[in-house]
Amino acid sequence: MSFTYQYPHMAVTVDVVLFDSPARARILLIQRRNEPFKDHWALPGGYVDMDETVLDAAHRELAEETGVTQIDLTFLGYFDAIDRDPRERTIAIAFVGALREAAPVQAGDDARDAGWHTIEALPPLAFDHAQIIRRAVAHRTA
Repeated sequence: MSFTYQYPHMAVTVDVVLFDSPARARILLIQRRNEPFKDHWALPGGYVDMDETVLDAAHRELAEETGVTQIDLTFLGYFDAIDRDPRERTIAIAFVGALREAAPVQAGDDARDAGWHTIEALPPLAFDHAQIIRRAVAHRTA
């Protein structure tokens, strides 16, 4: 199916804030393999495909980039700053979850590396991911 519209459209992306346990001391990040923000750390996430829901996209991106599956994710919020992505206008739908038990992490797809980072010592982050993490941390204490 093909459409042509007079007005530009925004892209929709997903981001996942995954804590290592219900205590939520660490967050799973991926190191980006590609530009923009090549080699920077970021939340697992990416573009929503035309034939999937945003929740399905969040699960897919988490699995593709980290190997982590079978996680309960809940809606955290949307992030729509006009300049949040230098490639194009995007709206990110963010989800949050926590592991119930240890799970192996393996970087894949467009992630160079994947690993757990303490909330108190996060590396410089790509996009607006520091803002998304701040909201997730505030959400866990609410």
